[in-house]
Amino acid sequence: MVAVVREDEQVRGPGPAVSGTETSTGPEPEARSGAERDLHAMTRITLRPIASPMPLGFFTVAISSAVTSSLQLGLIDAANRQAVALTVFSAFVLQLLVSILAFGARDVIAATLMAGFAGAWLANGLVTATDAHGGAQVLGVMNLAFTVFAALMASVARPKRVLWVLLLIAVPRYFVAGLHGVSGVAVLGQVAGALGMLLAAVAMYAAYALMLEELRGREVLWIGRNGPVRDAMRAGLDGQLQRLERQAGVRRTL
Repeated sequence: MVAVVREDEQVRGPGPAVSGTETSTGPEPEARSGAERDLHAMTRITLRPIASPMPLGFFTVAISSAVTSSLQLGLIDAANRQAVALTVFSAFVLQLLVSILAFGARDVIAATLMAGFAGAWLANGLVTATDAHGGAQVLGVMNLAFTVFAALMASVARPKRVLWVLLLIAVPRYFVAGLHGVSGVAVLGQVAGALGMLLAAVAMYAAYALMLEELRGREVLWIGRNGPVRDAMRAGLDGQLQRLERQAGVRRTL
């Protein structure tokens, strides 16, 4: 664990002493301002650097999409649906882990997206493995709802271009898969499978590009960061810690 500390000088004001978060109360406004200055000087925010979990998240999307798309394209026999479902269940565990780590790294877009994928894999795996009655239609509705989720995520993910491209493929893929589940039209399943293979290829590329960047400390393959996302990769420590006191986990409320 590495602690990042603001080295503010602790200067006592004219007000009362401060111990922890307990401040003495009184009518004097000057005393209150002195106590607040002391409290600010004593406050320390600790950051814990971690390895990026995103390569694992994208590799998981790629592998699981390839497996499920193979079933939709007929490359895997329909009789093996339960085996596919049990295989996909591992994606739920891995992407949930990625989501938790991404929340800890303060990346709400990546964390929310990975948690959404984790929930979709879990539902898909459970319904398919148990062969639940009406499962195809229920999964179809879920995929249509996931389409809206992916579209909303794409609207805020544009500064992360490789993630944005992934979502632009995920939107039609889940939309067609949803229509297939609701209508039962076979050709829609094949189209969804083809889009799923394309999604797997882009996710594989994204995972490899991010992993190379982490290993070499610079962008090797195109990732396409832009705007504040690009600035975050290049800014110094002072720039990274701006407005930290207003971020979730530090401020009083979410």
